[in-house]
Amino acid sequence: MGVERTELFGAEPYECGLSEELRRAARTELREDEGTRTHALQQMRDWIAKHPHIRKCRTDSLFLLRFLRTKKFSVPMAQEMLERYLAIRQLYPHWFKNLDVTDPKISDILDAGYLIPLPERDEFGRRVLFSCAGRFDPYKFSSADMARTHSLVVEAIMDDEQNQVCGYSYVNDEAGLTTGHVSLWSLSDIRKMIRCLQDSTPMRHKATHFLNVPSLANKLFEFFTMLLNDKLRNRIMLHTSVKDLHENINPKILPKEYGGTVPMAEMIADFKKELVAKRPALQALDDMEIELHPKARYVSDMQEELAGLSGSFRKLEVD
Repeated sequence: MGVERTELFGAEPYECGLSEELRRAARTELREDEGTRTHALQQMRDWIAKHPHIRKCRTDSLFLLRFLRTKKFSVPMAQEMLERYLAIRQLYPHWFKNLDVTDPKISDILDAGYLIPLPERDEFGRRVLFSCAGRFDPYKFSSADMARTHSLVVEAIMDDEQNQVCGYSYVNDEAGLTTGHVSLWSLSDIRKMIRCLQDSTPMRHKATHFLNVPSLANKLFEFFTMLLNDKLRNRIMLHTSVKDLHENINPKILPKEYGGTVPMAEMIADFKKELVAKRPALQALDDMEIELHPKARYVSDMQEELAGLSGSFRKLEVD
């Protein structure tokens, strides 16, 4: 019996939204030109149409280019990442589904200033995701609330073509991190989440800055970095002060509270308007579906090497 298929967005004619400078960068860094892009998009659509397990999937260009650009137009690697992306949404719906800015928990977390994409880009043209651990209440919200907030934010910006080409930078202020934050995540869940971010999320992670990491988080940080691949591990930078951060990130793009000019509350209000406008499209993501065949690689790979990992960060010694 064949799989009933539904396209959520059609294969519309693609018009490149990149500036000439970004087109040159895409050619140099991603091996992308008009011919390669056209051929790769058609290959992706043909593959989705014939896939034995994919039931519903977006096939519009901006969505498929998320994966092709992340994998530098290696079509097989982009296809594998798309399988994993669809699978994790169903394996872990409490992290990746029901992404709604009107959800009271997500709305409160955003309003508190836990996570915000900065409106201005860094010197490399990257979108910067700025997070403040101390603004997340670990006694009011769960790890799933935290994960869904992250998922909502990144889904809202992943179709942007400049983001796809230039990638993302991250600034994480860990001031205010407590044992309450540390104990939110089990060892198994943190490993699953890292694998989801590395292997299944179509984002080019270019630089990660950690600021004000308290001593109690040393063990957590060691565990986190141990799970990263070498490329991502080498892109982590630690900063002991905001002044130190300014040597790597232009303070003008940061919230006013960190040396910039625009207050964080204003950034949050503007971004929430964007999320409201994109709400129908973000909710439509939940219509995508892949059959979780137990013998499929995109399922088995997510489950392997996890059996012996148990416990939680409560059991880790802290300094």
